[in-house]
Amino acid sequence: MRKTRRILEFLLLLLLVGSPLAQAQKVGLVLSGGGAKGLAHVGVLEVLEKNRIPIDYIVGTSMGAIVGGMYAAGYSPREIKEIVLKPEFQNWVSGEPLEGKVYNYYDNDYNPAALHLRLAIDSTLKARVTPKLVDDVTLNYVLATMLAPAGAVSGYNFDKLLVPYRSVASEVFTRKKVVQRDGSLSDAVRNSMAFPLAFRPIRQPDGRYLFDGAVVDNFPTDVMREEFKPDIIIGVNVGDVAFNKYPKEKDDQLLTNTLLFVGFNGADTTSVGSNGVFIQPNLDGYTAADFNRVGQLLMLGKQATEKKLDELLARIPRREDTLALQQRRRAFQEQAPRPEFKEITVQGVPRQQQEFIRRFFQRTGSNYSPGDVEEGYYRLVNNDFFNNVYPRVRYDSQLKGYVMNLDARQNSNLTTDLGVLLSSRSMSNFYLGGAYRYLNRLLYTVQADATIGRFYNGAQGSFRISIPGNAPFYFEPIITFNNFNYQDTGVLLGSTAQNTQLQQRDLRTGFVVGYSPNYRSRFIVGGSLFTNRDRFANTNEISSGAELDESRMKRGLTGTLEFQRNSLNRRQYAVSGRRAEIKLRGVLGEEEYTPGSTAPGLLARTKDHQWLQARFYTEQYFTFHKVDSVGRRVHAWGYTVDAVASTQGRFATYRSSLTSAPAFLPLPDSRTLFLDRYRGTTYAAVGLRYIKAILGSLEWRSEVYAHALFRPYERAESNPLLAARGSFSRPYLTAMTGFVYQTPVGPASLQFIHYDDPDHKFGVFAHIGYVLFRERALD
Repeated sequence: MRKTRRILEFLLLLLLVGSPLAQAQKVGLVLSGGGAKGLAHVGVLEVLEKNRIPIDYIVGTSMGAIVGGMYAAGYSPREIKEIVLKPEFQNWVSGEPLEGKVYNYYDNDYNPAALHLRLAIDSTLKARVTPKLVDDVTLNYVLATMLAPAGAVSGYNFDKLLVPYRSVASEVFTRKKVVQRDGSLSDAVRNSMAFPLAFRPIRQPDGRYLFDGAVVDNFPTDVMREEFKPDIIIGVNVGDVAFNKYPKEKDDQLLTNTLLFVGFNGADTTSVGSNGVFIQPNLDGYTAADFNRVGQLLMLGKQATEKKLDELLARIPRREDTLALQQRRRAFQEQAPRPEFKEITVQGVPRQQQEFIRRFFQRTGSNYSPGDVEEGYYRLVNNDFFNNVYPRVRYDSQLKGYVMNLDARQNSNLTTDLGVLLSSRSMSNFYLGGAYRYLNRLLYTVQADATIGRFYNGAQGSFRISIPGNAPFYFEPIITFNNFNYQDTGVLLGSTAQNTQLQQRDLRTGFVVGYSPNYRSRFIVGGSLFTNRDRFANTNEISSGAELDESRMKRGLTGTLEFQRNSLNRRQYAVSGRRAEIKLRGVLGEEEYTPGSTAPGLLARTKDHQWLQARFYTEQYFTFHKVDSVGRRVHAWGYTVDAVASTQGRFATYRSSLTSAPAFLPLPDSRTLFLDRYRGTTYAAVGLRYIKAILGSLEWRSEVYAHALFRPYERAESNPLLAARGSFSRPYLTAMTGFVYQTPVGPASLQFIHYDDPDHKFGVFAHIGYVLFRERALD
């Protein structure tokens, strides 16, 4: 009986395949939301296309809208898979900036702040705090440019895409479902993923804000029926499914995900219809934030679809001609206009501010190239005054080119920075900074910050005038104060009095003029007046009432010419990118020396000094990514080169010659220690670094350095308190191994360190927060 039934089903299938009904059968694909779990949709598309199952319409919500929108725009499953497997994809969805677009030298300088709070003060003096959500500046730009060609080809009608498409969003205040049928394809995708408390909503041209469609309809099979009326629906759900009864046995363990469960509209598994096919990948153990497990999510989507393959082939007898699909896809893509931008438009800000924004974009010839637009966009979004810039790319048939429209409705004129450093040694500190920005024809920034701690105290104030354009530059008067007290650092390593009874203070007042040809690099010309004061001991053991020597640089004048480039991915403990500095400095000043009780026989003196100094520094990382069952792991190796050459002469004593000399500081810990063998007027150093991710954000980091001094300072034979010149030092070795973990308040690290120094051979250093200090007067 069973055999006869199978024969009849087979004959019926053959009849359906050959019938006009089968040839006219239309298939709709519905893709649900679910955050990172929606990456399983890519695996579903792979199996459907591989088995020639047609897709005539697509409707998606949230991540389903992204994957479906890319497919409708002409991207093949293989191309979408390549995109989501790229390391850059993790940065798009997590808010991390792309490599090479990390640091904006035109507007920012490094500081140790972990919390950057933006405020906006309006004409009524009411402050509005901008909430911290996922930083979407890269994601917005990628979506706008990636989907712009398809929008131009379709004439911004979603029915004319390669596959007719709908995206579901919600009008959160009225709880209404919004079906997006036309307009900007990137807007439709971005609106559908604006999940509350994660991604910010985008203001629409009509003034509304739209949110993630998952809030009202996470499995929009009804939209598919109403919009396209397909013969059969394939529904893929990666979100939640409502329980038939209260889950008493596991309600406690489900509580942690209650917010997400309530936020997403649960899927109705029967809504695909009696002849539809419902696909539910087994995503137990995966969350909406597991974007780093993309490889596993793709595989789970494929496996779930392959389990339903017999049912799919039976219910959808029509087959897609693979060659014809490829030709149709290629023909659609080839209709896209050339990627030339004719115009930059701005909305949402006063006219003067619009003109200021347009000056961030520099033309190449008569048009803006894609590189010009990208460069200008990242310059702009890294400027704190414009913190909610949203890009729209649209093709203008009259101009015969694309137009970049920037919605910059909100601005931040007041910012606050907070940072805390906690250390295993007595060098913990607190950092507070603030800035006020005013934009008229130019951007004016008043900034002040201070650091308070036992080892280091410092403060800085500046007034910057920023002038963007074809030659973007800024002018900045600046005043900086630094005070270092080494008495509070080296005790755990058994330091001698000469290295702990040491205080260094400097005050610098001057200006810098910076020119930034791109946001990753800048040229700087600067000049300043400065005073330095060093207080130190000359012997290893001193009494409690001892009087320290004092060496001052009075009436100092210094000028610098500098080139800087930085694409490191982190302020500290980077694993990718490159940093380079070339600096030329000239110094004039008068040394005033006053001996203390540890300098018997020495007399006070004054002496004029002048010298030239050149420094070259570079570090670069080579990063490799590996995807395994835990997620994406990173390992990297890097190198560093540091060299200084100076005509600086000897100061009054051996100690004062060292305190005024440049220092090789390869580790964050070394910035808090005074190491004799790491200081000299001319030195060269090389280093190697290796970093391996071992568990999530926990990294094992090892570094080794070798440096040598040319004509190092030595104690004079006639009097050990005075300085003499040697020839070449032997190579000195520095090594560190330890662990680094990135926390919300900065890096946390535990390090085991060896210095080639008799007083600091071995040490253990632990900290949470950034070990960063302001530039000193003669750095």
